[in-house]
Amino acid sequence: MERLIHYLWKYRFLSEENLLTTTGIPITIIDPGIHNTHAGPDFFNAKIKLGDTLWAGNVEIHTSASDWYKHGHHKDKAYNSVILHLIEKNDWEGVITQSGRIIPQVIFQVPDEIEKNYQYLLQTERSVPCLDRITEIPAIHLEAWKNSLTAERLDTKTAFIFKMLDKNGENWEEILYILLSRNFGFGINGDAFERLASNLPLKYIQKHQDNMLQVESLFFGQAGLLEDKIDDKYFLNLQEEYRFLRKKYDLYPLESYLFKRLRIRPHNFPHVKIAQLAAILCQGEHFFSKILEAKDINEYFRLFTPQVSDYWQYHYHFESSSSKKEKTLGLDALHIILINTVIPILCAYGKRKNLPDFIEHSAYLLETLPAEKNSIVFLFNMTGMKANNAAASQALIQLKKEYCEKKECLFCRIGHKLLSKP
Repeated sequence: MERLIHYLWKYRFLSEENLLTTTGIPITIIDPGIHNTHAGPDFFNAKIKLGDTLWAGNVEIHTSASDWYKHGHHKDKAYNSVILHLIEKNDWEGVITQSGRIIPQVIFQVPDEIEKNYQYLLQTERSVPCLDRITEIPAIHLEAWKNSLTAERLDTKTAFIFKMLDKNGENWEEILYILLSRNFGFGINGDAFERLASNLPLKYIQKHQDNMLQVESLFFGQAGLLEDKIDDKYFLNLQEEYRFLRKKYDLYPLESYLFKRLRIRPHNFPHVKIAQLAAILCQGEHFFSKILEAKDINEYFRLFTPQVSDYWQYHYHFESSSSKKEKTLGLDALHIILINTVIPILCAYGKRKNLPDFIEHSAYLLETLPAEKNSIVFLFNMTGMKANNAAASQALIQLKKEYCEKKECLFCRIGHKLLSKP
């Protein structure tokens, strides 16, 4: 409940009529201050009127007045600038700062309608708490919120890339390689593919880019997928190459069980995805530069759809062959790679190098690509909250994962609108 009081104070969801301190002094809120999410008072630089006197300082919020002492604020100099103690329950008269000053207290009662709505949102077991009430929100507010969510999701992705760059010494080729590898896991194998890339430095692949067999042997060997005994000529050739390269580069393979095949369609088997990734990385040096130079979606598609080796035209794994089938990425998969790999890295590069054209291009691509097809987008589409392009579908994914699943309704604009509604 204390969290709710923070929210109501911040957004002034309270009636200021007859608002009094516990000693009967009328109070007027001029500015609730800046919400502090770190150590120290809950709100900085608030402005209030106590009677006819203007006060400027900090505000502390507790469920009970006695929490002031339980938390040791009476001994902490950081709380000497508190000018108001907002409480729900008055179980301690006259709280005092470390400097000995008595702090005015106001008992705050959460309005019944707001408390009912808050409990409704928090206690529902549905994955989207307000699913049956989204239609109450005007479309203009939903569109504005989706635009903010799109930017928020892209900012999160670029921040992750910046952290990777700091670890890898600004090596954009390596970051692209790791990011691309992770996204070739397409969700269920994402972690395994990222571990594979981290376990197989790009520099070793680049030394053998003119030899598909050697690049495949590095990938399949490091994935632990060459450990079995299989009577297959191509498999045995890969094994032989890997034994040599493993010793040369002092490599240690992962456990093969990390790469899942259960309940995955054959064209998404890890063997097929590794073969496709190897083909992409065998197109020559400076792949990151090619990403930067591409001007339209067709150019990106050509970069990500090279032919896999002949063996994989007839196989989904090593155990048995199949009828011939092209193993290039499908259109939906290509869109996912662009959304989760190319667009974030273009945006990150633009921000890092202060090149706004790349930031604008990443936004253009998001607005141009079709919406993703997944359960989250389908769920919101049923409520009328449509996704007409990739920018909108990314917004809905951000909303579901960062707000709905974490029950962060207080910080969601939809929750904000619903809290005060009947």
